[in-house]
Amino acid sequence: MEFNTIDFMIFFPIVVFIYFLIPKKWKYLWLLVTSYYFYMCWNAKYAILIAFSTVITYLCALRLEKETESGRKKMVVGICAAVNLGILGFFKYFGFFLENLNGIFSALHVQPVKNPFSLLLPVGISFYTFQALGYLIDVYRGNVKAERNLLKYALFVSFFPQLVAGPIERSKSLLSQIQEMENKRLWSYDKIVSGFGLMVWGLFQKMVVADRCAVFVDAVHEYLFAAGTVETVAAALLFSVQIYCDFAGYSAIAIGAARVMGFSLMENFDTPYFSVSIQDFWRRWHISLSTWFRDYLYIPLGGSRCSKVKKWRNLMITFLCSGLWHGASWNYVLWGGIHGLYQIIGEILRPVKTGIAEKMHVRTEVFSYRLGQILVTNALTTFAWIFFRAGHFGHLVLYFQRMFTKFNPWVLSVSGLDYLKISLKDLALTPIFLVLLLLGDVVKYVTKQDVGEFLAKQNLWFRWCVLIALIFCILIFGEYGMQFDSKAFIYFQF
Repeated sequence: MEFNTIDFMIFFPIVVFIYFLIPKKWKYLWLLVTSYYFYMCWNAKYAILIAFSTVITYLCALRLEKETESGRKKMVVGICAAVNLGILGFFKYFGFFLENLNGIFSALHVQPVKNPFSLLLPVGISFYTFQALGYLIDVYRGNVKAERNLLKYALFVSFFPQLVAGPIERSKSLLSQIQEMENKRLWSYDKIVSGFGLMVWGLFQKMVVADRCAVFVDAVHEYLFAAGTVETVAAALLFSVQIYCDFAGYSAIAIGAARVMGFSLMENFDTPYFSVSIQDFWRRWHISLSTWFRDYLYIPLGGSRCSKVKKWRNLMITFLCSGLWHGASWNYVLWGGIHGLYQIIGEILRPVKTGIAEKMHVRTEVFSYRLGQILVTNALTTFAWIFFRAGHFGHLVLYFQRMFTKFNPWVLSVSGLDYLKISLKDLALTPIFLVLLLLGDVVKYVTKQDVGEFLAKQNLWFRWCVLIALIFCILIFGEYGMQFDSKAFIYFQF
């Protein structure tokens, strides 16, 4: 079940209505049942995997609290992590491993190995696996106590708003809220209004902006052999918008849906394209994942409390793992590696840039300097997104060939883009919706509130004018229906 479907529009109000109707002591059970139903709408048999991951991390966490010897605690964590990551690796990376192994065999003229399995990647497996392992590590470190109630812990792992694409929640936040459900006031008119507004904004980001950008981006990649500089550059820019609105839109709907029911999920995107550096970008982009890797990989490797060389090594390992987490393909690893190099090169050049600015008397405190930083950061991230979007190395090479060897400004003529089979309506409306998106991000950047919180504090007439306008845009200009195949969120595949 996807957020941008009629099924969810029916499912969610029913869940919320019954949730507020039943006694508090039953609420977590109702959410657990509906969360598993939500997940099983994709593939019922894979609910066994999430149940298995839940049970094994639950039991291992209880075992950790009984153990007093450090070595045995590490063994419990190691075994549990190996089992969970082993399941993730089998479903997500077995085919990738076999493909690369057969590539080596082919070079050595050895008979390739056939894949004996026909595996469908369980949706959300990367997200709930990391969430469960984060809880286990927190128990090991003594940051939280092991949860005794299996069903409450199961709800923490499977909570449906953020189950399949995050945010990757921490036990200190979401699990503690589940534990306190019976003792706090869950109904809040302000939270319901704010949550609903954020959900509408998320649907606008996904269905109107992301999916409209996808029409052009997918067409350019499909007809790449005929594209030139203008189309490939435009596709790169629009893909950076597409993936942002696709994932930030999902996060907004997830956070809004949870807020309606009285839960607070962590912020996942904080106007990342207003970042002034790559380091700043990763403080604002997919925050739940970047902080997960920081806390559970980068810092345990030594973080920055070591020599510069080791720090750079830690950065590269973290970003390469982050890239591989996104998918079983070398283009994702390259994307992660590029961002790791960006940070290392940025740190090396920082004193050089400071020295040049001082000698040339550049005013670093003014808006124009910050704007220049934002433009450079966006150029770097957009370049890296090309690697992320490319399906394979051959496609990536062709993309850059078409970008740098076919300068074709005349393609902007009336019939120049006919080969892409895109209607003029799609091209004409896209800039308008990009302006609305920019306005929403400016509001958040200036007020430090998401769109839902901002609207909830406005006068009733203004709030409903904005919401009705957004709903109108979704219904009239959203990309959906029988003829539209790309309704699934991009991050579902991760």
